[in-house]
Amino acid sequence: MVAKFKREYGSGVAPLTYLGQNYMVVDRSLIPEILQILRNEEQFDYCVDITAVHYPKREAQFDIVYVLYSFQHNERVRVKTQIKDGESVRTAVEIWPTANWLEREVYDMFGITFDGHPDMKRILLPDGWKGHPLRKDYPILQQDQEWVQINLGIESGQ
Repeated sequence: MVAKFKREYGSGVAPLTYLGQNYMVVDRSLIPEILQILRNEEQFDYCVDITAVHYPKREAQFDIVYVLYSFQHNERVRVKTQIKDGESVRTAVEIWPTANWLEREVYDMFGITFDGHPDMKRILLPDGWKGHPLRKDYPILQQDQEWVQINLGIESGQ
């Protein structure tokens, strides 16, 4: 699989292993195609998770991480891509329906949107919540107090 991706995509795909865990760093523009190939040809038929990591000092501030599993091969792979704040990637809902809620959680917690998602809205926090709490520059205590006071009419327990 690694040789195939290197032949076809060159530097657009960098397969790596860390502590026995396989992952690929993929150019953002190739994500939809690579995910489709992993599902259809390589039999990674289960999207375990989609998450993100925030690196505020980096130009491409976010890693989006797809954790995929193949029942056929009993194997996991992680696919990572980097994006800048305000950029988006194509939804994976067409490939794995379970990506729906996973992408909504990434949006809710990090503010990353997925183009073509059927219902891109918050999933964990209330609609009126300001900001995205898993960003490392998020002022969690200030936001919690403000939302609790406005919506619940009580002082925060912080």
